[in-house]
Amino acid sequence: MIVTHLRLKNWRNFRDVDVNLTDRTYLLGANASGKSNFLDVFRFLRDISKPQGGGLQKAIHDRGGIQKLRCLRARSNPEVLLELELATSTEADSPVWRYKLGFKPGKKGSQQTLISTEQVFFDGKNILDRPDEEDRRDSARLTQTALEQIAANSKFRDVATYFGGITYLHIVPQLLKYADQIGGKLLEDDPFGQGFLDRVARSPPRTREARLKKIARALELAVPQFKELRYVQDGVNGRPHLEALYSHHRPNAGWQREEQFSDGTLRLLGLLWVLLEGDSLLLLEEPELSLNDAIVKEIPLLLNRVRGSGKRNARQIVISTHSEALLSNPGIDGKGVLRLTPTPEGTTISTISEAEAISLQSGLSVAEVILPKTRPQSAQQLALQFQ
Repeated sequence: MIVTHLRLKNWRNFRDVDVNLTDRTYLLGANASGKSNFLDVFRFLRDISKPQGGGLQKAIHDRGGIQKLRCLRARSNPEVLLELELATSTEADSPVWRYKLGFKPGKKGSQQTLISTEQVFFDGKNILDRPDEEDRRDSARLTQTALEQIAANSKFRDVATYFGGITYLHIVPQLLKYADQIGGKLLEDDPFGQGFLDRVARSPPRTREARLKKIARALELAVPQFKELRYVQDGVNGRPHLEALYSHHRPNAGWQREEQFSDGTLRLLGLLWVLLEGDSLLLLEEPELSLNDAIVKEIPLLLNRVRGSGKRNARQIVISTHSEALLSNPGIDGKGVLRLTPTPEGTTISTISEAEAISLQSGLSVAEVILPKTRPQSAQQLALQFQ
């Protein structure tokens, strides 16, 4: 399944958004325009639905409370609303599922958030509509979504499973290189890769080896003198490691461990791993960081070739970026480009215009046609402030 449509009301800096999504959606916008906040919609639903425990109240608490989630431009309207349509592909005539969740603050003095609406539609038929009579008799029920409850989501568990499997990984190389020295508690779901090696270690051995072989072949093309990649465990404490062998003027030069890898190698390795890891919705935030522009330019083609399970459109990917190199790839479908524009009334999201579509069809790239329109108008004056 993929998310084909998304509506937001009063979510963070989005007062009112209504957009279609494709199997490859590119988010373009200036700094602080809301790209990360857009991606967090899906992480939020994952946190509610994840099988190891989560729920609405924890997902809201982990984000600083509903005051931090609700759009500042909401004014007198306290409700936050998320609505998604899921279909088998972008070509489907109608969605299979539609899930709608609205919530707002409880009574004054209460620390809990209450559900204002929760609806599920399957093939256009309403199979859940809350609040219902039981909710009205016992308002405490409105602190939990049906989505997070196994006993309540049996009729739409496919939706809960889909949301719970959403993947986000934004490796910060220093956290991985110095994980042992940093120590301490990992962030839940470890979005920044401090425990990435444990993630690799948890994979079945055959699967792990197959993935690492594919990644090694890619790294041979992208990393100078790279020859081999292998998984090992420390003989002293059993900690997992990745080791790489490079062509070297010293014939007996040894294997290097991940703390000796370049930031770009670690970022690319993490990107390739997560692309091979499953077929759930994948969220990529600025995948171009630390990578050479020649590699960055090939990322769209790489994403198009990774379909998951060998099925067309099997895996949906949402990418935030402002990389000219990445967006210069001619393989990007303009229909999947969303432009985020900050305004006094909140960030708006727009698709490409008819004129922009004609420019792309004539051979120009997204970097040439759309990216310049996302840049801050006064950016060139920045250095002048320090004269």
